[in-house]
Amino acid sequence: MDNYVPPSPFLQSLIDDDAALTGDEAEASISQLMALMRDDDASNRDWATLLLAQLDIDTADVRAALLEAADDKNEFVRAEAIRGLVQRDRTIALPLLKRELSMDRAAVPLFEAAVLVADQSLVENLLDFATESEDAFMDKLAGEALKACEAQR
Repeated sequence: MDNYVPPSPFLQSLIDDDAALTGDEAEASISQLMALMRDDDASNRDWATLLLAQLDIDTADVRAALLEAADDKNEFVRAEAIRGLVQRDRTIALPLLKRELSMDRAAVPLFEAAVLVADQSLVENLLDFATESEDAFMDKLAGEALKACEAQR
């Protein structure tokens, strides 16, 4: 997935640091991000969700946008949204995280979220991902998530 960029010029400007999500225009930019989370293009939704999830903003609108994105048809959008929700409300995020980890595949942000949640109820789901595979990076992340969750037993 080298050079994975969204087609949206606005998102590209945020990625390139040509635009900011702070200052006088922050509210309008955040609204534009939330609108792009519903875009027809999956890469726009993914990047918009990622960027919103990483912001240190916790409002009802941000939570609602992330919660909606947690049910997106694209697994990467869902994963980014859940990672963002974990940072804001562990209780809301935990069942969504369990749902995603019960699938056959899991995206990187889900393992990051599992480390943050560190909940023993995720251990069983993480065991399926903690076996050696052809992807050493994902194996490492799954192992870290499993270790964090097992430490809560």
